[in-house]
Amino acid sequence: MDAERTRIYLARHGEVVKQGVYNGQNDVDITPAGYQQMERLRDFLKEKNLAAVYSSDLQRTQKGAEIIAQPHGLRPQGFPHFREMHFGRWQNLSYLEILERYPDDIPQWVGNLETFCVPGGESLTDVRNRAMPKLQELISCHPGQEIALVAHGALNRVILAEALHLSYAYLLRIEQSYGCLNIIEYTPTGTRVKLVNGQV
Repeated sequence: MDAERTRIYLARHGEVVKQGVYNGQNDVDITPAGYQQMERLRDFLKEKNLAAVYSSDLQRTQKGAEIIAQPHGLRPQGFPHFREMHFGRWQNLSYLEILERYPDDIPQWVGNLETFCVPGGESLTDVRNRAMPKLQELISCHPGQEIALVAHGALNRVILAEALHLSYAYLLRIEQSYGCLNIIEYTPTGTRVKLVNGQV
C-alpha cells in the first residue's frame, strides 16, 4: 500500500438486544446474531494486515472489536469520541413513541439534520466535532497502514459524509446495517470511499 495512504475498515456493531428504539449512548449488549455478524467480519478481515483495531467505549462496539482483533493478536482500544449520537429525550423510545410524545421533534430534525439538537442530547454537528479530530489523529498515526474501527450507525454516516464531502441533508440516505462494513482510504490529498454498507 502507498506509504502515505491509510485504509480504514469501518464497521457497524452487530445486532443489539434492544431493537426498535433509539439506544444512543445507552450501553446495550449484542445478540447471538450480532456475535455471528462480527465473526463474519473477523473472517473477512483476518487476512488483512491490520495495524490496530479501535471502537467506541460502549460494549456493543467493544465486543465486535475484540472479535475482529483476535486473529491479529491485537488489543482493541475504545474511545468515548466514537460513541453513538446521544439522542437525549428520544433514548429508549421508538420512532412512533417519539412522534406521539414530541410531535414537533422529527420534522425539525429531518428538516435540519446537521444542527438540530434533540433536547438533552447532541446534534450531528456535535458528533462530528467530537469524533472527527480523534479519527484524524488515528489516521496520522497509521500512514501506509490498515486499521479497523467498530462504531455506530449515526457516527458511521457522519464519517462517510465527511469522506464524500456530502451535505448532512442526505445523511439518512446512507444505510448502515448491523454488522456492515465500509472501506475508506485517506491520503494527504483526499479520500476515496471504496465500499459502503457491505455485507460479508
